Amino acid sequence: MKKKKDIKNIKKSKNISTKIKTKTEKTKISHREKIILEIKKKLLNQKKNLLEEAMAALNELPEQTVFPDLGDQASAEINRNFMLRLRGREHKLLKKIEDALERINQGKFGICDKCGQEIDIRRLEARPVTTMCIECKTIQEEEEKLRE
Repeated sequence: MKKKKDIKNIKKSKNISTKIKTKTEKTKISHREKIILEIKKKLLNQKKNLLEEAMAALNELPEQTVFPDLGDQASAEINRNFMLRLRGREHKLLKKIEDALERINQGKFGICDKCGQEIDIRRLEARPVTTMCIECKTIQEEEEKLRE
């Protein structure tokens, strides 16, 4: 009789600990979701700033002009190319931001594209446009080094 009672108590304690774990897991999930919402706000703000800067830079982009001095002409061309390269990088970043926002809306944000595991929240905070966990990214970079 005592054994049956002990078994029932063990089962009850397992059920209680399972409920506690479930509540704790829900708390972790909501904390992660809260951070993801903060990341979304930052991404939207960054996107807005990039677009504003791009519009301003487009208006300020020096036109191709012919200078009498070849040195001045070369310098102006270097400055123009540099500005265009910066715009190209910002365009790529803008595309990554849009992709990240889309993943957030689809509920896929923070999941590694390679292994399917959750990406550490600290990595997402540091680099919100990332699509890979640190382990997969490290492997990818090592493979790239070997190819070079």
